[in-house]
Amino acid sequence: MRWSGSVHTLDASSILHAWDNYPLTQFPGLWDWLAAEIQAQRLSIAVVALDEVGHKSPDCATWLKSQNIRRLAMSNDVIQAAMDIKQHVGIQNDQYHPKGVDENDILIIAAAQYHGATLITNEARQSSSLKEPTRRKIPAVCDLPGVAVAHKNFLDYFRASEQVF
Repeated sequence: MRWSGSVHTLDASSILHAWDNYPLTQFPGLWDWLAAEIQAQRLSIAVVALDEVGHKSPDCATWLKSQNIRRLAMSNDVIQAAMDIKQHVGIQNDQYHPKGVDENDILIIAAAQYHGATLITNEARQSSSLKEPTRRKIPAVCDLPGVAVAHKNFLDYFRASEQVF
């Protein structure tokens, strides 16, 4: 089921950045606001991104689950979108470049694209003129004309909210 409206979805890099740099005990207002965004279903996470979070920071994953974050499933439509994105990037036979996006990244981008969500990622931004297209990270893949997924980093996300913490 697709969403409509202004929604954002998290990449593991963004929520792990927030967890590591804005500790819950020191920034409770930020985390209360994030919880409210989750409960209003304006903030989601792809299941593969939540799995990544769980491997790197079980406490963060537990917090997300305790807030009942909406988990974007890897439906057939999302899988098809991922296959299309792989073609735009030039990935053939699942030969991912070690310095570019991986399978999970493609699925996370595809989930954001399918649901019309802005992707919040803290992966490094790159020049769009990379000689090797398979070296693109999430933001550069999102910027490809055939992909066209809006994205921002965590700091830009909460700055845009104009919330005061």
